[in-house]
Amino acid sequence: MRTWKLVSGIISIVLSVFVVFQSMMAGLANALEANEQSSGSAGLVVSICMLCGGIVSIVSRKNNSKGTNIALIILFGLATLTGFVLAGNYSDLYIWSAWCLINAVLAIISLRKGIRN
Repeated sequence: MRTWKLVSGIISIVLSVFVVFQSMMAGLANALEANEQSSGSAGLVVSICMLCGGIVSIVSRKNNSKGTNIALIILFGLATLTGFVLAGNYSDLYIWSAWCLINAVLAIISLRKGIRN
């Protein structure tokens, strides 16, 4: 699981940069169209959670404690929930939310694996 945490952390940090710029554009489009959607703001929340989750994942790759795995589950789970529920017209947010879901599931597996050892 060490390799997964390092790779997913790096990918999450890089993707969070793309998500924040796409969210800004989606928020601008929402404001210009006055369509009452909050997909741009939801994208910013997903981006922040992805960035924090990526940092925690990289920092905790050598430490398989329950606390860090629970933190990863919460961060990526919050990003998943926010992205899927509030995507609106920002359809790329479903892709980023799916990535967060994969990371949350792998953090659950890592937590279960650590409990058995």
